[in-house]
Amino acid sequence: MSILNIENISKTYSDKVLFDKVSMIINEEDKIGLIGVNGTGKSTFLKIIAGVESPDEGEIKKSSKLVIEYLSQNPDYNEDNKVLEQVFKSDTKIMNLIREYENTLEEIQKNPTDEKLQEELLKLNTQMDINDAWSLESQVKTVLTKLGITQFDKKMKELSGGQRKRVFLASALITPCDLLILDEPTNHMDNNTIDWLEEYLKNRKGALLMITHDRYFLDRVSNKIMEIFAGNLYAYDGNYSQYLEKKVLREEQNSIIERKKQRLFKQELAWIRAGVQARGTKQKARKQRFEELKDSLNNDLKEDLDISIPTRRLGNKIVEVKNLKKSFEDKTVINDFTYTFLKEDRIGIIGNNGEGKSTLLNLITHKLEPTSGEIEIGDTVSIGYFSQESIEMDGNLRAIDFIKEQAEYVRTKENILISASTMMERFLFDSNLQYTYIYKLSGGEKRRLYLLSVLIKAPNVLILDEPTNDLDIDTLKVLEEYIDEFSGTVLIVSHDRYFLDRTCNKIFALKNGEFNVNVGNYTDFIEKFSDFNDEEIKSKKVTKEIKKPKSDNDLKLKFTYKEKMEFESLPKEVEEIENKLEQIDADLAIIVSDFVKLQELSKEKDELEELLLEKMERLEYFFDLEEEIKQNKLKK
Repeated sequence: MSILNIENISKTYSDKVLFDKVSMIINEEDKIGLIGVNGTGKSTFLKIIAGVESPDEGEIKKSSKLVIEYLSQNPDYNEDNKVLEQVFKSDTKIMNLIREYENTLEEIQKNPTDEKLQEELLKLNTQMDINDAWSLESQVKTVLTKLGITQFDKKMKELSGGQRKRVFLASALITPCDLLILDEPTNHMDNNTIDWLEEYLKNRKGALLMITHDRYFLDRVSNKIMEIFAGNLYAYDGNYSQYLEKKVLREEQNSIIERKKQRLFKQELAWIRAGVQARGTKQKARKQRFEELKDSLNNDLKEDLDISIPTRRLGNKIVEVKNLKKSFEDKTVINDFTYTFLKEDRIGIIGNNGEGKSTLLNLITHKLEPTSGEIEIGDTVSIGYFSQESIEMDGNLRAIDFIKEQAEYVRTKENILISASTMMERFLFDSNLQYTYIYKLSGGEKRRLYLLSVLIKAPNVLILDEPTNDLDIDTLKVLEEYIDEFSGTVLIVSHDRYFLDRTCNKIFALKNGEFNVNVGNYTDFIEKFSDFNDEEIKSKKVTKEIKKPKSDNDLKLKFTYKEKMEFESLPKEVEEIENKLEQIDADLAIIVSDFVKLQELSKEKDELEELLLEKMERLEYFFDLEEEIKQNKLKK
């Protein structure tokens, strides 16, 4: 049953179209993962659905009783609020009751002999019983504890940024609602907490809409994936693995159709140039078909991030750590650690928050000094450090000027010298975005710009501290490929299990100041040292059987009468199918509330696209045969 209908909404910032007339339906049991490149408008899309922002056009239809709870990336809060006060912020009857009960309880602890307070507490106790609020209060404390927050009386200003994020998440999770909207809920969480959150959301009743870069999380929680790309919204039923399979098939099918159209276009172009366009009605119709075919060709290039930067030469000595110790006051976070880093090391550093993972990186980069021990850096080492917190960028600086401060030109692996502007284009900063002031960029775009500023210096030791925070999945995939080809040492602190599995060949597990060094990726470590086994994510090779045109040896040297009739009728048949597809696309844009009709139209569209492929294949065969006949005549 649908709970919210989004009909033809559009949103533009300045001259940038984020999405144009997109529609979708959210059903009561949907668990939707929203994905797309940074800057495409994912967070804006959530804000519009949550009612925080308004679309430029279109509308959102929902029941007046529909309750939406929204967790933004940067929620507002009162820094003097205690943890429980912040969690109970929601303006619902039961939340107000619990908040009033907690406040009264606190007051009576200060004034235990106050009779009015005692009477008020007695009334509130009765109301708590009637509304079954005790279980919700207990649930709140359980959720907070699971999220690593145990000091409920602590003020928000006394918490770290990551702790505040978990308090906001707890508030969103326990607030009764029909639709829960979460923007990057896994940021600043350790792996154990993410595991718990997966199970909680999987078992939670009600609809869920979220943005996350964590591909294992998407795979285990989502039952639908929505992708924002080039202003459009694409829907895929299933989890992230199923989305990948369906997207491969979709793009494969589209590319086949486009190749066939291009081939047909070339044949038609040759015919037009031969000067036969004026030979009567049939030829005029064919000329018109040529013009329509030319207009239908998809000449848009898919945006792809490209990292092609060489690595500086790295000598035998890289980083040697000897008896390293680091303490803060009376807490030792690293105790007597010794390790010699190797060129082929791809090391993932894991551990609970506060254990000291980032501390090791800051010691190696000399941002911190050790309590005792030594760190020796090789003479040829050039460290590229992508820190958890982006470096301070002058917001009044244009993006391209910031990159030019790092390097005006860079030489690629192909030994080609390219400009900073060209390099930015490869990082999906088009000419308009390059000259945009940094303060106008989205959070994800700033992170991508920061990543470029690190890599453009061609480091040979790469240190990444929580690289998956605020980077979109497409950027992460290309970063993974870059690490595959990187010829130096890589150290990664990350909570992203997929990223660790994809990139690492060693895991350093930090607990109570001690490092456990293990060969293998994250899943290998978990299988060896924990009762918990990650669900296996299998890479499925997707293949599609395509009817191949006949080989040259099978080609006849003349058309049969039946083939000649078929050849003449095919262009019209292709045109009719394309017209039907256009009509279905138009209907799909209008019909957004009739789910049954939408399913019927989607099925009909799939069948027509299959039929169009068959017709294109047949046309290609006839063109090959026609060309063979011509060549044979010339030989004779």
